[in-house]
Amino acid sequence: MNEKKLKHDTTMTLVECGLAKRYQKEKRFKLLGLSAIAFSLLFLVFLFSSIFLNGYKAFFQTAVQIDVFFDPAILGLKDPASADYHRLIKNSMRTAFPDVKNRKDKKKLYGLVSSGAAFKLRDMVLDNPSIISQTQSVWVLADDDVDMLRKGYIDRTLPQSDRRMSDMQIEWIDKLQEQDRIQSQFNIGFFTNGDSREPETAGILGATMGSMYMLAITLVLSFPIGIGAAIYLEEFAVKNWLTDIIEVNINNLAAVPSIVFGLLGLAVFLNFFQLPRSAPLVGGLVLFLMTLPTIIITGRVALQSVPPSIREAALGVGASKMQAIFHHVLPLAMPGILTGTIIGMARALGESAPLLMIGMVAFVVDIPSGITDPATALPVQIYLWADSPERAFVERTSAAIMVLLTFLILMNGTAVYLRSKFERRW
Repeated sequence: MNEKKLKHDTTMTLVECGLAKRYQKEKRFKLLGLSAIAFSLLFLVFLFSSIFLNGYKAFFQTAVQIDVFFDPAILGLKDPASADYHRLIKNSMRTAFPDVKNRKDKKKLYGLVSSGAAFKLRDMVLDNPSIISQTQSVWVLADDDVDMLRKGYIDRTLPQSDRRMSDMQIEWIDKLQEQDRIQSQFNIGFFTNGDSREPETAGILGATMGSMYMLAITLVLSFPIGIGAAIYLEEFAVKNWLTDIIEVNINNLAAVPSIVFGLLGLAVFLNFFQLPRSAPLVGGLVLFLMTLPTIIITGRVALQSVPPSIREAALGVGASKMQAIFHHVLPLAMPGILTGTIIGMARALGESAPLLMIGMVAFVVDIPSGITDPATALPVQIYLWADSPERAFVERTSAAIMVLLTFLILMNGTAVYLRSKFERRW
């Protein structure tokens, strides 16, 4: 009896020791998983904080108030659109600082105002010709170096030879500050202008419109074709070696690097079909080829998630196979299909590699008005600005990334909402 009890106690001790070790391993595994998640979140916070801290100041731009005399002798009453508006700005700056006599100093003085200010004066005259021969106070954009100085990116304490602005320019800026003729304004031009060589006048509207045109073409082509292919392969196609090859190739295409689709677009759409280079039409076709496999795969998964009983019930009451699929199965699978489509479109919005291969890296100032006009895309615009040497473009690069991330978060949030709202659990 004592031997049995001893054996039992020994066995229980071994079991308890084994359980204790298993629980300890489980705790270590959970701790390791939580540590990995915390580490990833820490990096995300660091990344987003870095982007925000570098980019939020780009939404505000320094402006200078100058008194402009719209001299009719300079404007020319017959054709004011081609007048020398830069001369008006120079006259205004000389009037504001009459002590500046040296030619070299005058050039530095004129450099306080953005070269894009002349276009604002031209628009004012064209909109209201009656201001000719009048003097008006106008807020115009300051040069990007002035903006960087006021935002703290240019160190005043450095020697003059080590910074982009001279002591005299800083004195002029301080004088304007004392006269309340310089201030920070909301940078509406960042959202309404196209690209520019001057950082203070550069905007994202051209790139945004190019991205929207490309996404529209991608959606119009990939959504119906992708759903049609998914329905055929899942519901109608005979299971044989041919359909197996098609399915394997679709799965492989979904994993192909995006730059390969850019090479395909370069060879087919540009070199063979001679479509216009750097056009949203070509970009949309390339993104359509890249997005189509994803939509087909997610569409098939959504169709597979519908229980067979739905099909059997529809067929049992006399519906044809076509009616059963399009009237019953497809509506129930649509939330999953929409989710996959939106995720595929979000991926297409953030792609830049295939667009670089078809020439959408070109410098485009004008806002595209159609799918065949020269354009660029938001990710490519970020790439171009990141390669620019001016410090002000660093701000605009981060700000454009913030706008792109906002679009991506909204699209992915819409996909999550549709899935949670319309998804049915069987």
